[in-house]
Amino acid sequence: MSHYKSNLRDIEFNLFELFNVQEYLGTGVFEDMDADTAREILSEVERVAREDLAASFVDSDRNPPVFDPATNSAPVPASFKKSYDTWMESGFWALGLPEEIGGTTAPPSLVWSTGEMVLGAQAPIWMYCTGPSMGSVVFKNSNGVERDIKIAKLMLEKQWGATMVLTEPDAGSDVGAGKTFATPNDDGTWNISGVKRFITSAESDLQENIMHLVLARPKGVEGVGGPGTKGLSLFLVPKYHFDVESGELTGERNGVYVTNVEHKMGLKVSNTCEVTFGDAQVGGGEPARGWLLGEVHDGIRQMFDVIENARMMVGTKAIATLSTGYLNALEYAKSRIQGADLTQSSDKAAPRVTITHHPDVRRSLMTQKSFAEAMRSLVIYTATWQDKVFVTKAAGERDELAEAVNDLLLPIVKGYGSERSWVLLGTESLQTFGGSGFLQEYPIEQYVRDAKIDTLYEGTTAIQGQDFFFRKIVKDQGRALGHLAGEIKAFVESEAGNPQLKNERDLLAHGLADAEAMVSAMINDLMSAQDEIRNIYKVGLNTTRLLMALGDVVCAWLLLRGAEVALDRLAGDAGADKAYYEGKVAAAQWFAQTNLPRLAAELKIAQGANLDVMELDEAAF
Repeated sequence: MSHYKSNLRDIEFNLFELFNVQEYLGTGVFEDMDADTAREILSEVERVAREDLAASFVDSDRNPPVFDPATNSAPVPASFKKSYDTWMESGFWALGLPEEIGGTTAPPSLVWSTGEMVLGAQAPIWMYCTGPSMGSVVFKNSNGVERDIKIAKLMLEKQWGATMVLTEPDAGSDVGAGKTFATPNDDGTWNISGVKRFITSAESDLQENIMHLVLARPKGVEGVGGPGTKGLSLFLVPKYHFDVESGELTGERNGVYVTNVEHKMGLKVSNTCEVTFGDAQVGGGEPARGWLLGEVHDGIRQMFDVIENARMMVGTKAIATLSTGYLNALEYAKSRIQGADLTQSSDKAAPRVTITHHPDVRRSLMTQKSFAEAMRSLVIYTATWQDKVFVTKAAGERDELAEAVNDLLLPIVKGYGSERSWVLLGTESLQTFGGSGFLQEYPIEQYVRDAKIDTLYEGTTAIQGQDFFFRKIVKDQGRALGHLAGEIKAFVESEAGNPQLKNERDLLAHGLADAEAMVSAMINDLMSAQDEIRNIYKVGLNTTRLLMALGDVVCAWLLLRGAEVALDRLAGDAGADKAYYEGKVAAAQWFAQTNLPRLAAELKIAQGANLDVMELDEAAF
């Protein structure tokens, strides 16, 4: 029996009832992807995820890859390879990739909806198959260079693996401190030298070749470089050399080798590697040769195409895991008989009931349900802004507002989504099982282990919070945030869901006001840092707090929008969906009532920020 429990009904509700993507499916750039086709794809991906991809979930955790230093290899277990091959044979991995290099045009909202199901069933499959999507990054940044366009096509046609190679052992998240360097050769290639760490999918036996997208500092060239990220360029470094025209491997091994695979608490089948480039003591001592992608010193901008996609993936993975964690907990709670109803607790002869009758279990289940459904809406809502960007780009234009709102929402998807999911999986989903949740007999303990990495991947939550405030709000001059706040205020001032949602709209109004006041307080602290630089610490103490607060506000708003739709359906003939729509309303009300009032306290904390903790001697810690 599959561990994975999907929520296809709620995915379709968001796509087709809340955000109405059918209005632009089957038209324009999405002419060949109508609503019926999209529904068929969703249904088939759900089946494949539940039946085939999830089948290797337990075995690949209990029998993870083992690194062999003699061969610098780490083959995956056979069960995982079977699941991976099934996904690649399905062809659904090509959704959303450019048709020019072999992809299938599809809106990001559909792509990430399918992504939720794959990531919830067996997340490393999505991670290992990123080669084609990174091929689209190569294509986008090829600048018309025929060689790079051919490489991009090969990455899809051959279904090669790919990696994003940023982190170095001594630099960590400070990408600009990296020391890996590149020197040009006379034939137009470059030699890469250095060591990178925490590189996902850098070694396996799943693909015939792996293309490493490596950030390195070029030497011996002119141009605006310098220290930090501005001096970095992006290079294409294959595991095996190949003929660019045919894609056939030459049989010659490039001088790039995995020199360690990390031992992790979770997500064990996903190889997280140390990768060594051009070391005379490793492999055959051959240089690690690659090609410069695009212009010199443009690497960090290019890599952000990969990073932003990865952050969307991580948030989607986290939320997908919370959703299946909740649904597993719900199934268990419906069957677990324990104790009498609280109203009859003094009657020793009272019948025993399932734990869904107990108030605190219901509190826990509704908390899980409301967050899982809220953050699903958050992911798909964010993806609908990506749909707008996609459509305008296809028309040769730019939607700068859509780009800015998407940029604003990404740290919430990744930072807020991963934090809330990880915490709730442990404190609520696992807790619902009682002691049984601590056993490997149930999937929750693996969910918890696998989910923790989501708060660390692609920039920790602290980094997401700083990016959110300094880049997505201050640098943007509040334009995207102002638009989003305006949309929320319009909903508050409407008659949406009256009379049932009147109280919740009022809570949303107060929650938004508290979050806006938090932004104002932080901007004041930032301004005061011009005179007293240490006041910047006050801002840093509150960036994560702001990220989580605005995450609560946006999620409450999206749930209440969904509740408005549900109430409209219930006013008609909801039929077999009556209970589903009632659940949508209940979840929205619960989320608003139990989360938004807390923002007043968060505002007080933010406004009271001082430098005491920063002035404390380290010895006191």
